[in-house]
This record gives sequence, C-alpha cells and structure tokens, in this order.
Amino acid sequence: MKNLKINNRFTSELPADPDETNEVRQVKNALFSYVNPTKPSSPKLIHASEEVAQLVGITPDEIQSESFLNVFSGKEILPETRPYAMCYAGHQFGNWAGQLGDGRAINLTEVEHENQFFTLQLKGAGKTPYSRTADGLAVLRSSVREYLCAEAMYHLGVPTTRSLSLMLSGDEVLRDILYNGNPAYEKGAIVCRVAPSFIRFGSFEMLTARNELKNLKQFIEYTIKHYFPEIKGEPTEQYLKFFKTVADKTREMILHWQRVGFVHGVMNTDNMSIHGITIDYGPYGWLENYDPNWTPNTTDSQNRRYRFGNQPQIAQWNLYQLANAIYPLINEAKPLEDILESFITDFNTDYKTMFLSKLGLFTSTETDSALMTNLETVLQVSETDMTIFFRNLSKVQKLDSVEKAMKKIQNAFYIPEEISLEILESWTKWFSVYLERLKVEDLSDDARAEKMNLINPKYVLRNYMSQLAIDAADQGDYSLINELFLLLQKPYEEQPEFEKWFAKRPDWARSKVGCSMLSCSS
Repeated sequence: MKNLKINNRFTSELPADPDETNEVRQVKNALFSYVNPTKPSSPKLIHASEEVAQLVGITPDEIQSESFLNVFSGKEILPETRPYAMCYAGHQFGNWAGQLGDGRAINLTEVEHENQFFTLQLKGAGKTPYSRTADGLAVLRSSVREYLCAEAMYHLGVPTTRSLSLMLSGDEVLRDILYNGNPAYEKGAIVCRVAPSFIRFGSFEMLTARNELKNLKQFIEYTIKHYFPEIKGEPTEQYLKFFKTVADKTREMILHWQRVGFVHGVMNTDNMSIHGITIDYGPYGWLENYDPNWTPNTTDSQNRRYRFGNQPQIAQWNLYQLANAIYPLINEAKPLEDILESFITDFNTDYKTMFLSKLGLFTSTETDSALMTNLETVLQVSETDMTIFFRNLSKVQKLDSVEKAMKKIQNAFYIPEEISLEILESWTKWFSVYLERLKVEDLSDDARAEKMNLINPKYVLRNYMSQLAIDAADQGDYSLINELFLLLQKPYEEQPEFEKWFAKRPDWARSKVGCSMLSCSS
C-alpha cells in the first residue's frame, strides 16, 4: 500500500495518555491512549470495497495483497503509525455514563488522499483501556451488518461512515446475543471503518465533566482548524459557529434517516458524530410496516426512547448535551439556546418539504399539512410496508381512479384481507384528496415519477436480508454478502435481476432473532 499518505494529526497535536499499558482504567487529561490491536490467529478477507479503497489511496490490486490482509485485520502495524483508542464519555439512554471511550475500536491512522483526510479504524480488533468488562472483539453477525449497512446508507445519500473491509479473525468469540444468560461461541470478525474523524459529542462532554477546560479549548480549536476551516472570527464566535454547523449537519442526517425509514436504535451522545454522519451501526433497522413507535433495540423495548418517530427530538436532546459541554468556553446561554430552539423549527420545515417530495408534491398548498398527517395515520391502521408504499406511489397518475391507485400500492399491505370496510374507507378518502392534489402539480406523471424514484428507494437493507447473508456466511458462503453489496450500490434503480429483494418482510422474519429486535451486541 505504497500510496497511503500517513498524516497523524490527532495523535501529534492532542494530549496522549502517558500510561501505555493496555489495562482498563480511568484516563484523565488525555484524549486518547496508544494501544495495538490484538493479533488475529488466522485472518481471512471476506469482502472489501474497491470504491472506498480508492477513496483513501489503495489500489484494487493491493486489496488482494498479504499486506492489506495483515494491516486491516490488526495483525501488522502500518509503518510510521501508532494505533490508538479515543477517550470520550456520554449519555446512554438519557443517563450520564461517565467515561466510555473506544471499547472495541482502534484507530490505525489518519491518511490524506487527494486533499481529503480519512481516519482508518478497526472495529472488533481487541481490548483497549476503555473496554470496561468486555473483550473489545466483534463477531461475524454484527460485522456483516455494519459492513453492509454503512455502504448501503452511503448509496442512499445518507451521511455515514464508510466500510473498507470485512475480515474473519480466525478466533472464536463468546457472546450472549439476547443478554438472557445463554452465551455461545461465534466467529470473530473485524471491520475497517472510514470517516473524516470519529470525534463524538461525548468527546467534549468528557472534558467538561472533568473540568479539563484547557484541553476542551485545545480540542475544539483543533476540531475547527482541521474539519471546519471555513469557520473564522473571534474564539467565542468560532465556538458558536461550530455548534451551529454541527446542529445543521445533524439535522440533515436525521432528515435522511426519516426519509428512508432508518432507525439507529442507540442514539447515545457517544454515538453522535460532530460531522453529522451516521456512526456505530448496532441494533439498527429499517421500518418494515410504517410505525413511528418502532425501535429495533431490545434494551429500549420498554421506554422506546430511540423509536423512529422520536429521532429528531433525541438529536436535539443530544445537541443540548453538546451545548452544555462547550458552554464553559462561551459563558452565555442564549446563543446556544437559540440554535437549539431553531433546530426543531428548521427540522419541521425541512421535514414537510421532504415528506411532500416523497409524495411527488413539489409545490406548496394550504392543504398539504393535513394530507401528510392523514397519510401518516392511515399508514398505521393496517400494517403497510413503508419502502414499497412510497416506491409504488410513483406509479399513480393524476387521472387514475381511486380504485386504480389503490391497486398500484396494494402489495405494500402485510394483511391484505384487513383492507375492507373502515380501513378501505380511510384509504379511499385519502386517495381522493391526493389525486386532486396531484392535479395542482405542473410536472407530467412521468417527470414526477422520475423525481420520486430518486427520493424513495426501491431497495433498503432490511434486517431479514442481513440475517440471510449472516447465516450463509456462518457456513462459509459469502456470495450473499456480495450480492447485497452490489444491490445496495444502486438502491434507486429498478435492477430487475434483483427484483426478489423488492419484497415485504417474510412471515418467518417477523419475530426471528436478528430480523426484528436486536441487542446492542448486534
């Protein structure tokens, strides 16, 4: 990998943990600890993204090299680099958790390629000083889910980390998948994740909680200098602009989540990126039937804090924690409060525009809010597949009858026999208004459908699809991982050869482990 241009800005400019032993501990007055990955016994490359490799300066030929295998499995260290784990804190499920840090992630290095900077990070590469009671390893099932999902999200147009490689470690890892006292050995695996940086809201929370204000000031100035160079002005002005930029980027990310029906599942402040990119794919899921109260996370099944419909409010709550963290550098609450208040106001405005565009409505009328609200209600009366409904809605034309329009979306219903009497009447009423509303649009039916199909994906990574790939991979068959990887690179295209994946969740997946609810070990 001769073209990798190493640039260790994070470790050369920020305070390091002077203790270089790999023992679990509280790490103070430092933003990271040096730590080497645990060497895997017999690594094997399952899959790698040529696109991401080229992004960071690795050629397709180099992917097949022994050097690539060794470096991105953690077996060898790149020359002129020192791997490290980051120290940060966070709020988990609304409660302050104190120091967290990279418990199963190790940053290999930062590289520069074509005037862009990327951090290369191994997930599942072994214990760090932040692993607490865990082993820092990852298993095949969670690694397949992360590897595929990050790339799926990128091609959906959702801000995200990227996936470079997926490897088997050759070692067995003990996991209790449902936290119910039934641990079992699983295949160990390692994913290489790529992002501009892995700086989180919790990175700033940690420094303020410990009153390390000198480090806080140094860290925010480092972050602005390298990742938000467009921000200028006096220090206090810069800090406020930084917060506003992070809020805006976060709002854009959440808007995309809601657009495609993605539920993160564990929106703790340590899982929120200052770049406004989706990080830490654990118990995530896509809505199958449209249900704003759905969360895929077993840990959250009672309170549903991180349910689909609550993601905008949680993003604001997390930003409030970030505001508290940088407040000591500003010492004035109102400017921060103004940004926080505008977050939801701006989100609601953007959400309305986005939702109407999913309906193929690109002008604005006074009845639009009611049309949206009524649709969100009727979508929940009987189980209706979100992805299939919105994709098929593009086939509805202005001069269609209500009956004809209904036929075009009917395969989105999970229980078709329910669509009768009262439920049918609700749909009839909604489609009657919608068809009249379409006539206000200047676009032709074909032009409108084309625009809608760039907004409403045909293919998303449903949990049952991931589980099928995981089950096959567990038997040594990686063909399904490759098939899904190819499918999800073009989620808005018809791809008739992959039509079988444009389908509702099968009945067997309704309550199967890994297909409905998942734990944080997922």
